[in-house]
Amino acid sequence: MGADLDIPRERMPRHVAIIMDGNGRWAVQRGMDRVRGHQQGATTVRTIVTECARLREHHGGPDFLTLYSFSLENWKRPVEEVSALMQMYVDYLRRELPTMMDNNIRYRRIGRSDKLPPAVLDETQRVIDATAANTGLTLTLALNYGSRAEIVDAVRAIAVEVQAGRLDPAAIDEKAITDRLYTAGMPDPDLLIRTAGEMRISNYLLWQISYAELVVSPVLWPDFGVADLHKALRQYAGRRRRFGALDSDLGAANSRPA
Repeated sequence: MGADLDIPRERMPRHVAIIMDGNGRWAVQRGMDRVRGHQQGATTVRTIVTECARLREHHGGPDFLTLYSFSLENWKRPVEEVSALMQMYVDYLRRELPTMMDNNIRYRRIGRSDKLPPAVLDETQRVIDATAANTGLTLTLALNYGSRAEIVDAVRAIAVEVQAGRLDPAAIDEKAITDRLYTAGMPDPDLLIRTAGEMRISNYLLWQISYAELVVSPVLWPDFGVADLHKALRQYAGRRRRFGALDSDLGAANSRPA
């Protein structure tokens, strides 16, 4: 499907996170309903997920792909649009499970469960269970997600453990917080891609992207293709990742994390 990349394995990101932006604008520009833009965006998801799975197999990465699919703030959108999106998630998971199995993809979801329709939660769990033994790309959808809420939930979990006497306040460090985030067990993103040219983080993985490289593409998500993904990966591979160090101290800092 995709062309080979001339990027060494050690320069490939282990974890790619994407803010998929521009579905509504894509539809409006074509005189269509916004829901049609989301439907076309779902087609793009399949393209990018499949290509990332192929790249992992043939180029050594990425191992993780995390997509920002529905934020806590998105509930403010028109009821008809939200209802259509929820049904699209159910349809997407049902339709794409065979593709995930064929490509050895493991699926997971991050975000709060409250407000999500039972059908979404049931289908999500079914796909999580069905793909649990897969060993290839880990695909994560951030659904009903907000990074500040994630941090609040982590702090609450820590407070409960302290109150119960299971955790010494003096032992609370960055790892203690990281281990209680929705993304526990996953490496931090190395590359964050945002489509549609918007220069915002939009409350996405705020803790986890502390040292991520950012690539903003002007392409609207429904038009974002394999060539655009490869372009972003090449930009990442050409960056000098400092992690707070000086150029003279970089050494292995530019290599892919273990």
